[in-house]
Amino acid sequence: MTLVAGVDSSTQSCKVVVVDAETGRVVREGRATHPAGTEVPPAAWWDALTAAIADAGGLADVAAVSVGGQQHGMVALDAEGRVIRDALLWNDTRSAQAARDLIAEVGAEEYARRTGVVPVASFTATKLRWLRDAEPENAARVAAVALPHDWLTWRLRGFGPADESPLGPVLEELTTDRSDASGTAYWGASGYDVDLFVRALGHDAVRPRVLGPGESAGRTPEGVLVGPGAGDNAGAALGLGAGEGDVVVSIGTSGTVFAVTADPVADASGTVAGFADAAGGFLPLIATLNAARVLDAVAGLLGVDHDELGRLALEADAEASVPVLVPYFEGERTPNLPEATATLAGLTLASTTRPAVARAAIEGMLCGLADGLDAIRALGVQARRVMLVGGAARNPAVSAIAAQVFDVPIVVPEPGEYVALGAAAQAAWVHTGERPGWSPESSGEYASDTRPVIRARYRVVAAGYDE
Repeated sequence: MTLVAGVDSSTQSCKVVVVDAETGRVVREGRATHPAGTEVPPAAWWDALTAAIADAGGLADVAAVSVGGQQHGMVALDAEGRVIRDALLWNDTRSAQAARDLIAEVGAEEYARRTGVVPVASFTATKLRWLRDAEPENAARVAAVALPHDWLTWRLRGFGPADESPLGPVLEELTTDRSDASGTAYWGASGYDVDLFVRALGHDAVRPRVLGPGESAGRTPEGVLVGPGAGDNAGAALGLGAGEGDVVVSIGTSGTVFAVTADPVADASGTVAGFADAAGGFLPLIATLNAARVLDAVAGLLGVDHDELGRLALEADAEASVPVLVPYFEGERTPNLPEATATLAGLTLASTTRPAVARAAIEGMLCGLADGLDAIRALGVQARRVMLVGGAARNPAVSAIAAQVFDVPIVVPEPGEYVALGAAAQAAWVHTGERPGWSPESSGEYASDTRPVIRARYRVVAAGYDE
């Protein structure tokens, strides 16, 4: 049995899975936590990676490894390969004004045409502009810019500051993949856009070489092949075996909706990010701020756990009088309403019941995600099924109500570390030269049972918000 390993270096933690390269079966796994916050010393990720690898039994018997990770984070390196300042993560919003400045200078349509995205505070380019404006001395020292998975791959291969690594600070050995590069706002279908990069940072610097889906980044000092790595959503799509026509709806702390397509998309409104995927295609994506936390809030209000919230919700009839929750508890990203608050509307004496409010919470969360799918479809993307993943997807009520909200069948894969499994699939791809055909088992399938009234009543209330 040949073993390969995949890494998910997420915002919260580092997960490592070691799997059978032929079947994708997980043989062993490990985990370590990351520090909280929106700016983090990258050394903490390296410490967590080495700890998670050890927890997973090491890589001595592993043929190849690849690293998936959180997107957009800015790792700024000096000429000696040292990190200049703590990395700004995707969820650090201090660069919101920088995003507006870049759009004003270049234009939203031009950004979408050249890079497939329109800058928002999440993207790396805006963080570089913030660095240029807020910390000009640090910006002047930048010799290379990497993303979190790029930097970890570089370190795993033995590169880094001379006193910390066997191979030293060879910045030209930094590598990335197209999925993560596509989230920078200075890379597009033609490669890096140097003008946009320099406009952001103020001067040119080394950017990681962009590897193809099955291309090796090199080897570790111990001889283990290293795959190209991927951004977290692209890694998840690969781990799920998602193909053209599949839409992944991920319900975690925040929500994401992304589709796998053969052709790129560009949305000048900035609603849909035209990312690349990890297999040679594209991954148009929207993100919402309010997902599983909506259920947390309403479960707390009702004094129940998530299981009981689901049972209550299924007691309420979708066709009956149900209140509407527009769940913008902490503002919203899609639509772009950062200052918005939530609204519970349509209460009557008949509908002010625990089951009706529980159902409103699930419907509201799912309607926000369905609006995201509509935005992706408006760009010509086809959807034949929804793959529902994330912690909240394990609640039977969420899956059942999703079949009533979305107008395509719902598939709920077995719970798994799909970003890490996608990275492991990359490792197997690099080792064998062929993309593996792994696919997860399904824990539930739901035929489309669309109830148009659910989204119709949601639209009425949501229309009261001005973007």
